[in-house]
Amino acid sequence: MTENEKRLLAALEQLPEEQQEQLVDYAEFLVARSGGATAGSGEAAPSLPEAPEPPQDVEKDPEEGPVQAIKRLRHTYPMLERSKLLDETTSVMAKRYLQDKPEGEVIEELEALFERHYRWYVQQFEAE
Repeated sequence: MTENEKRLLAALEQLPEEQQEQLVDYAEFLVARSGGATAGSGEAAPSLPEAPEPPQDVEKDPEEGPVQAIKRLRHTYPMLERSKLLDETTSVMAKRYLQDKPEGEVIEELEALFERHYRWYVQQFEAE
């Protein structure tokens, strides 16, 4: 194990579960931005399934906040790559805290974001 791997693992173990997920998401985002996990690994790129996976039926909690909404949406759309959503999700969340945007509007924007990415995912199957 390299020194960087040790440092990353030590940092990960000290974080609460939600922040561990965020760190993993960020790492996956960096991998995707740098050319994907397969760059230089010798592994074949993952192939798409034969048909698009439908969204899961995950009930919305009327009391949920934006963070809980993201978790719900990740479970609703498990087929979407987190790394592709990370930048836009972060931008939407920044509006909540930097622009004091109401939670309800932020959640609606997050839902629209995930739905847009799901439509793009489905279009990949139609293009083939």
